[in-house]
Amino acid sequence: MPLTIDMITLDTGDARKLAEFWTAALGTTIQNDWGEFIVLAPTTESGVVLGIQQVPNATPGKNRVHFDSHVPDRLAEVARLVALGATEVGVHSVPGLVWSVLADPDGNQFCVGQPGEEL
Repeated sequence: MPLTIDMITLDTGDARKLAEFWTAALGTTIQNDWGEFIVLAPTTESGVVLGIQQVPNATPGKNRVHFDSHVPDRLAEVARLVALGATEVGVHSVPGLVWSVLADPDGNQFCVGQPGEEL
C-alpha cells in the first residue's frame, strides 16, 4: 500500500492563537484539543487534516514545507486572509497561474493561487 499524507502539522509558540486563525481561514472547527496539540477538522471528507503543535523554540527562517490552495478569486481571498491576520509576502506567476504567498500570524508561509489568472 502506498504512503498517504493524512495530516500536515504546523509548529507554533501559541497553539490556541494559531488554531483560531486557521479555523477561521479554512472555515472549519477544532476536532481534537490537547492543549499544546490541536487538530482541526478536515474541510472535505477526504481532506488532509491540519495539526497545530506548540513547541518551545521557533523555527528560524522560511518553513521548508508549505501548502497551496486554489481559489476562483485570489484577490478577494487574500484580502479576507489578511483581515484575519495573515501577511502578504509576494505575488508570483507562470503562464495560466498567479499565486500570492502569505504568512499566517506565526510566520508560516502558504500560497493562494488562481488558475487561469494572468498578471
